[in-house]
Amino acid sequence: MDIHVRGIHKSFGGFKALSGVDLDIASGELIALLGPSGSGKTTLLRVIAGLEFPEQGQILFGDEDMAARPIRERRVGFVFQHYALFKHMTVLDNIAFGLRVRERGERPPEATIRARARELLDLVQLSGLEKRYPAQLSGGQRQRVALARALAIDPRLLLLDEPFGALDAKVRKDLRRWLRSLHEQTGYTTIFVTHDQEEALELADRVVIMNRGQIEQVGSTDEVYEKPASPFVFDFLGNTNVLPGEARGREVFIDGHDTPIVTDTIHPNGAVDIYVRPGDLRLADGGIPGFYADVRSTQRTGPIVRCEAQAVHSGQLIELEFPHLHHDAPRLQPGQRVYLRLNNFSIFPRGQGKPGAKPSDPTVLIGSERERGRLG
Repeated sequence: MDIHVRGIHKSFGGFKALSGVDLDIASGELIALLGPSGSGKTTLLRVIAGLEFPEQGQILFGDEDMAARPIRERRVGFVFQHYALFKHMTVLDNIAFGLRVRERGERPPEATIRARARELLDLVQLSGLEKRYPAQLSGGQRQRVALARALAIDPRLLLLDEPFGALDAKVRKDLRRWLRSLHEQTGYTTIFVTHDQEEALELADRVVIMNRGQIEQVGSTDEVYEKPASPFVFDFLGNTNVLPGEARGREVFIDGHDTPIVTDTIHPNGAVDIYVRPGDLRLADGGIPGFYADVRSTQRTGPIVRCEAQAVHSGQLIELEFPHLHHDAPRLQPGQRVYLRLNNFSIFPRGQGKPGAKPSDPTVLIGSERERGRLG
């Protein structure tokens, strides 16, 4: 089922949790709502579920506006971070609960309910555990039971709120792969909330990145990582170096260097910030666009060599990352001066990444018009 969110506003006292949120979700998509604490992602999920009601806007399930309807009329499956299983019920009874509490006219026969619960036990790979109680299960098993319970009612929409947040790292990773496989089997339209960038990028068909009650960017995992629409998105999805520069039409100069980066976009003349990830800086010879930096420290972390350096002209501290076997890695020693070129980068007007800052020229910053530079 297609879901359409239109102009949703939601406040708690004087705090504006959602400010005019619009979002379209296609039937069968797996969507991640990603953002820091307080960004509005859980509030949006609860509004879609019917656990909260907006002050303004529409929640369309297909063509039907559900914004004012209670949760029992929406037929959504909801999975909480802490499972919310009934401790006094067996695994089988927990899964069957949603069907057993339906009104008499809509309730299937008991034999059908038990058959459905066993079918879902097979689906979530917990066959043989139907007589156990939640306290007898691991955290990962409990979360699978919670998901089976949500699926038992054959929901129009499946919603998951930080579903792996209470689990350790290895179990989370295993369950992510399992959930993706389960989604491909069932095809339910699914929305899940997470603050874990790796989780969102690994699982989702599309990622919705939220900040301060608004959506910063919606796109595939490749789009949001490779073509971030704002400094916030760039910074939120990984470590970031920010270099000062100056734009003059199609030319962008890194502070202190005379060889410009030539771009396809015409920029308004003025100060800019150049965003580049640690893994997108490469050693190079002078004479091409780049900058000088002095290496301060190097450290190997597993297969990655991480280095801290200081830009000679601007004094900016920057981070570098190389695979351990990369030919550049062994050449970096503390005290060494190196010349660095930018592989992939983004350019924004100076100061746009500061809290509360607004884009000064949306034609340069938003969507396909925001400059994405590529060299080498």
